[in-house]
Amino acid sequence: MSLFADLTSSVNAVRPGRTALPAFDIALLAAGVVLAAFGLLMVYSASIALADGPRYESYGRYYFVVRHMIFLTIGLIFALLAVNLPMRVWHKLAIPLFLLAVFLLLVVLIPGVGREVNGARRWLPLGPVNFQPSELMKVAILLFAADYTVRKKEHMQTFLRGFLPMAMTLAGVGLLLLMEPDLGAFMVIVAIAVGIIFIGGLNVKLFASLLGSMVVSFLLLIWLSPWRRERIFVYLDPWNPDNAYGSAYQLSHSLIALGRGEWFGVGLGSSVEKLHYLPEAHTDFIVAVIGEELGFIGVAALILVFGFIVWRGFEIGRQALAMDRQFNAMVAQGVAIWFGVQAFINIGVCLGLLPTKGLTLPMVSYGGSGIIANLVAFAIMLRVDYENRNLMRGKRT
Repeated sequence: MSLFADLTSSVNAVRPGRTALPAFDIALLAAGVVLAAFGLLMVYSASIALADGPRYESYGRYYFVVRHMIFLTIGLIFALLAVNLPMRVWHKLAIPLFLLAVFLLLVVLIPGVGREVNGARRWLPLGPVNFQPSELMKVAILLFAADYTVRKKEHMQTFLRGFLPMAMTLAGVGLLLLMEPDLGAFMVIVAIAVGIIFIGGLNVKLFASLLGSMVVSFLLLIWLSPWRRERIFVYLDPWNPDNAYGSAYQLSHSLIALGRGEWFGVGLGSSVEKLHYLPEAHTDFIVAVIGEELGFIGVAALILVFGFIVWRGFEIGRQALAMDRQFNAMVAQGVAIWFGVQAFINIGVCLGLLPTKGLTLPMVSYGGSGIIANLVAFAIMLRVDYENRNLMRGKRT
């Protein structure tokens, strides 16, 4: 029985005088709908003026918002399929989906196959759209790491059978992502996997060594890459004239946009920075437009919604763990980690708290593969909650 059919039957079967447990978390669903709808509105606001510039003059004013609406629709279709797929099926698909994602990360690196933009080869052209395998890998690593903690439950305290296989897996995935290069996606994928195996019972000393090795690796990658090292230095002094008109251009204009917004913003649609001053205003720096148009209140409300989703993800995972559904628990908490880490990085970059890094805001920023992956992950988390509630009713799914 599908989730929606079960919801209808459960509502019809309510006895007078008794409180029925909803089939799924209505508040969580509402938070996801609000984020997606708000993202569509802000993508429209941030991209409406792009057609006035020479780069996008042939696109038309509604090009980005129409495409974003199409991707949202596709994502919704995949999300409906995902939420109606039992978690036992997702468990069986964990390893095949991970292998498929690894294969696509290899394919995208083949010259002439993967699409190259500004020196980065991250996309597979599929007719009118481009598919980004790293977004599929986020979903795949989520399921794979959850499956890993279940399969290796008895060995999570050991080095050879608990720690080393996952460390080697992450190293292999990281190598492929860094060859694109896509350090931002690698950071999120590592956060998802490491967070899940730590919650799943990895030895604290082994976790600390894994985390330490990852931090050292990131620092080396930054130091050995002149352009990444430059981002660190300009982030520390974005108002230096050489930086403000160079590598810190995006950051300085993001801070200007947020400063203009003050407490309540200049009004929806009234941003000045989106008028060809702030690059990527509809993708990586959409929070700057939100801050300019809706002010501190708008950004704070956005953070609160993400905070609610992250909190509910961990709560759903805790409930699943209490009912001995470890895979379900790790998946729900993995989604919470994913959304929390990626939102923290994106908002932190726009606020000048972190160095510039090309990561979108989940469920909000313009994007194709990213928005679809976000919606699917959100739907899987809702599925975990749905199965939790069925178990509480004495039903098995």
